[in-house]
Amino acid sequence: MATSKEEARGLFRQGVQAVLDSWPVLQIAVENGFGGAYSQEKAEWMARAVEQYFESNADLEPEEMEDLLAELMNNEFNTIIEDGSLAQVSQQLCLFFRQGYQGDVAAMRDAIIQLAQKKQEARRAVAKSQPAAESSSEEEETEEEAMDCSAGSTMNGSQSNPSPLSGTTTEDGWTLVRKKKK
Repeated sequence: MATSKEEARGLFRQGVQAVLDSWPVLQIAVENGFGGAYSQEKAEWMARAVEQYFESNADLEPEEMEDLLAELMNNEFNTIIEDGSLAQVSQQLCLFFRQGYQGDVAAMRDAIIQLAQKKQEARRAVAKSQPAAESSSEEEETEEEAMDCSAGSTMNGSQSNPSPLSGTTTEDGWTLVRKKKK
């Protein structure tokens, strides 16, 4: 039975990594360097921290994991998440932990495979959209100029009206990024 628990523990580690690797918010933060020069290392550390948190707190509720992830993303990547993905990621992590605790390694393996496929599909979708994004370089330049102008006016101490491209700015200076409405 000890090998079954070790196997479940190893699968839980893989599951945590798979969930975080397939979480678009974290991947965007890493790819764009929201955590600074060591964004990738912070993401890897975050996976170990989540695993350790579960090991230290066996009876976690999804809301507690949600709070931890929100705090980690804010502290390490300067990112506030309001797209609903925190709840989904937290529930998936708690499900993995319960499955590991119950020794349901088959379900864990299936879920890890599904997450890996989801990640590959997302990468393919991004790759397909790259040529279209390159052809709209004028639009991107306009957005970059708008962002540069608003950043420059803040640094010089003068306040200007935020650009419609820059999102909603809160009282404490954070820019909120919201999920697109269909």
